[in-house]
Amino acid sequence: MQCIVNRRAQFSASHRYWLPELSEAENFEKFGAGSKFPGHGHNYVLFISLAGELDKYGMVLNLSDVKQVIKREVTSLLDFSYLNDVWAEFQETLPTTENIARVIWRRLAPHLPVVRVQLFEHPELWADYMGNSMEAYLSISTHFSAAHRLAHPDLSLEDNTEIYGKCARTNGHGHNYHLEVTVKGEIDQRTGMIVDLGALQKAIADYVVEPFDHTFLNKDVPYFAEVVPTAENIALYISNLLRSPIQNLGAKLYKVKLIESPNNSCEIYCTDTESDAVGAVDSQPVLVRL
Repeated sequence: MQCIVNRRAQFSASHRYWLPELSEAENFEKFGAGSKFPGHGHNYVLFISLAGELDKYGMVLNLSDVKQVIKREVTSLLDFSYLNDVWAEFQETLPTTENIARVIWRRLAPHLPVVRVQLFEHPELWADYMGNSMEAYLSISTHFSAAHRLAHPDLSLEDNTEIYGKCARTNGHGHNYHLEVTVKGEIDQRTGMIVDLGALQKAIADYVVEPFDHTFLNKDVPYFAEVVPTAENIALYISNLLRSPIQNLGAKLYKVKLIESPNNSCEIYCTDTESDAVGAVDSQPVLVRL
């Protein structure tokens, strides 16, 4: 039986976004504070996913052996290092989160049946790499607080209560929503980036966080005057708001995950079908409610 196992590891390292062929002003314009000398550091958290058949002992691999391979090939070399200098790959392509994940895959693939490398730079920024040449995924986590009421405008209070329960109460209720946005793209051979991180963060803030934060969604966001603001519909609307701006940055929106509460979240996986208008819902993304 095929199975995937995951092994966690961590390391602390510093890096700098700096291209020697650019001037100091050009580096700052391109990378912002990340270009400042002598660099900055992170406590990286690494997850290695491995696939294989279960053996007679009920294991895919001996995780003690896996631990030693990861330590020998990756963490012992990267821990307390200056990443730009530690591996030759990072002199050719800068050590961004997505490129570090790619290079770790390359270092481990000869020794382990790797199917995914996930690297957290910090809890609100991480990358996934699945071995597909220079393609990678970058995720940003953010949040907003908003109130809503679940009630279809064509139904009575009694009917809405039967469908939505307490969520149909006339004065609404609120959530601290956590939002995860994942984009997909090609790692640039020189900068190591699939997208300008600052521009991506600004797009999410401008199109979602600022318009949604501290609002009553049903009344303050025109789209939800006629559309019931369930977590699913909110995530779907966010995906349509972000698709074009992210495409304009040179990447593709891959997933929107909205966490309404610790017990309730949903995910929208965006297809390659593009929407012609902001707010369109005919792109048929895939929804997973958890």
